[in-house]
Amino acid sequence: MQFPFKLSDDKEFDVVGFGTNAVDYLITVPEYPAFNSKVELDHYTEAAGGEIASTMAGLQRLGMKTAYAGRFGSDRAGEIGLESLVDEGVDVSFAETVQGARTQIAFIMIDAASGERTILWQRDKLLAYDAIDAPVDAAARCKVLHMTPHDTRACIRMAAEAKANGAIVSVDIDNVFDGIEGLLPLVDICIASAEFSHKLLGTTDLEQGLSEISSRFGCAVSGATVGHRGSMVLCYGQLIETPAFAVPGGCVDTTGAGDAFRTGLLYGLLTGEPVDESCRMANAVAALKCRGLGARSTLPTENELKTLLKKV
Repeated sequence: MQFPFKLSDDKEFDVVGFGTNAVDYLITVPEYPAFNSKVELDHYTEAAGGEIASTMAGLQRLGMKTAYAGRFGSDRAGEIGLESLVDEGVDVSFAETVQGARTQIAFIMIDAASGERTILWQRDKLLAYDAIDAPVDAAARCKVLHMTPHDTRACIRMAAEAKANGAIVSVDIDNVFDGIEGLLPLVDICIASAEFSHKLLGTTDLEQGLSEISSRFGCAVSGATVGHRGSMVLCYGQLIETPAFAVPGGCVDTTGAGDAFRTGLLYGLLTGEPVDESCRMANAVAALKCRGLGARSTLPTENELKTLLKKV
């Protein structure tokens, strides 16, 4: 089954990302601490993250041409985040540094035994976009616009501009933001957390939730990541359930696995793969990411991805 889209072939960028960037402080502990206890940590590190920035870095590493549109604070974390994208080759001409703002940060506790993580995060309100601030020029210059809807009204304007210029609109969503029902009808690919359809619609059955998102809002592809079980994606009314890949060498950290999944899915779309193979690629990219600490340190190259797909 092919994706129900026709990609533009005359765009400057394969994908433009609009949304979150962050700097993560990753803390590995031998076991998750009980309430009101003390646990000696194994080690900690600082690394660039954020859903959209990480997906752009991942796509760039797979050979796609990407750009990032988003805001950094005028602090050391902002310098780290911006330089991390430049180092990957992501175009940052649509990115902004907001004087006096603090870059989004996350403190992430990782259970060494399982690689599962708990995230505490904060985003400075000064980083938010209003609709009038939306960098719509970026949305007109890509084949795919990929967003997180934290600044929903700006995303609506970006999505409308993208569609007016023949781009596919993709969202990475895990929560119900104010105005989200005005954005979803403009979305072609909606890949959410497993809990999102319940938060939005009250459904307890995930397949039913994906079907309702598709029918109510017109999303041609609706899906969810379901952790160690892999993914569920609905397209043309057909549910595609794709198992997760075993992490080569064992799971070290699941931080950014969802961002990596979206990296692989968009890579499959852009390289002409059918939906089922793109889902398989997405789960493979997510597994390879989990080899190392942080959202980006072990995002795969194209050769690494192809090697794993051939093995499994």
